[in-house]
Amino acid sequence: MSLHGSYDPNNLFAKILRGEIPCVKVMEDNVALAFMDIFPQSRGHTLVVPKNVTARNFLELPREKIGPYLERVQRVALAVEEALKPDGLVITQFNGAPAGQTVFHLHFHIIPRYEGEKLAGHGHSNKADTAALEALAAQIAAAL
Repeated sequence: MSLHGSYDPNNLFAKILRGEIPCVKVMEDNVALAFMDIFPQSRGHTLVVPKNVTARNFLELPREKIGPYLERVQRVALAVEEALKPDGLVITQFNGAPAGQTVFHLHFHIIPRYEGEKLAGHGHSNKADTAALEALAAQIAAAL
């Protein structure tokens, strides 16, 4: 998909937000939902999606929603750092398929980095064990 286009209300994250598809939640409020990536690039890979928007990417997010949403992204990133003690964090977001975006609902990735461990490629990792994701989500949620 290109950088610009129509929002598809049946995208994966829209379905998760509506409760049609399960996820391993880390936190949820009226602004955002954070949940574990089921194809993590590293241990603790967390996604943060805005609620009540039809933004395919960051360029489409209404300006008045940027601050509250990015506050949630930072809050979750700080909790990931506190809970998992990584050596670094990648906080990233893709806009359009040529940039690497695969789900066309705005989302940020919070990817812990551990010294000496390689990242699985975006969209190229193995599906994680649900019980392991639930344990990580509980650790991160406890740090919020």
